[in-house]
Amino acid sequence: MQAHQIRIPVCGTPAGATSARREIAEGIRAWGTSLRPELLDAAELVASELITNAVRHAHDGPITAGVDLDGQALRIAVIDTSADIPEIALPDSDAEDGRGLFLVAALADRYGFDPLPSGKRCWAEFEFSTSLLPTPTHRPSQRS
Repeated sequence: MQAHQIRIPVCGTPAGATSARREIAEGIRAWGTSLRPELLDAAELVASELITNAVRHAHDGPITAGVDLDGQALRIAVIDTSADIPEIALPDSDAEDGRGLFLVAALADRYGFDPLPSGKRCWAEFEFSTSLLPTPTHRPSQRS
């Protein structure tokens, strides 16, 4: 599988987050790789959650979103300048937000964060296996 990479700056506003999510999703789909639609949908949702968290919680400094695709995994990463460590916490049942990292944890094969000298990198990975590739919709006819 051919390696692909996207890196984009993210404006630290809700509109900037929306634009970045759209650009990441369009970029992944434009690669034309043979990933299952379920993986593409999950990757878009995970990218959306990581970008939104950075915009909401890292108010100062630049934010960068990126996606890497190689023969082993699809990796989504968002870098911001906040030193705050993201934590999964149980929100109140009537809370309208606070479930983003639960979604990331449920959808990705691995996720985490890396402290950086000027902030952190939050990331999630989807491993490749034959289950991530589309199944053939037809089989070639057998000649006798």
